[in-house]
Amino acid sequence: MSAVYAFIVAVFVYRDLKLRDVPQVLLSSANMSAMLLYIITNAVMFSFILTDQQVPQQLTDWLLDLGLGPIAFLLAVNILLLMAGNFMEPSSIVLIMAPILFPVAAKLGIDPIHFGILIVVNMEVGMCHPPVGLNLYVASGITKMGITELTIAVWPWLLTMLGFLALVTYWPPLSLWLPKTLGMM
Repeated sequence: MSAVYAFIVAVFVYRDLKLRDVPQVLLSSANMSAMLLYIITNAVMFSFILTDQQVPQQLTDWLLDLGLGPIAFLLAVNILLLMAGNFMEPSSIVLIMAPILFPVAAKLGIDPIHFGILIVVNMEVGMCHPPVGLNLYVASGITKMGITELTIAVWPWLLTMLGFLALVTYWPPLSLWLPKTLGMM
């Protein structure tokens, strides 16, 4: 519905899009969608292989065997999720890792809302760095810049996001302020 609405507004209201240009716009959209679907398909296939080989469960057992405290565990989770973001698509990471890491976090006394926000921020960082960073591929398609060139341009923002991730990780009141203010906790 939103695509039809956008088409009507672009062609008939703002007149930014001429009817003769519609086939080229559709072809360009199809190319970008195919590129993204290819990436997502490969990420889902990779996550299936990881799940089948029980790699996430082995990682969790390893983390528990290390006897990490909450601070070290959160650091390990950040590193694990950022590494997973190099090769997998965010929804696959969440579907695989969250059910495994959450019980460990709960045992260590980490607030579930804080842990969930931590995972979301990690996924956002993962979407902005190669090789699977979906946001990079979308931006590459829009700007017509190569992935390497775009990755270099994104570095300052990526470092800012990593700083925010550290802030969210080790200062839980930042994550919990709004739910507490709304009386949800």
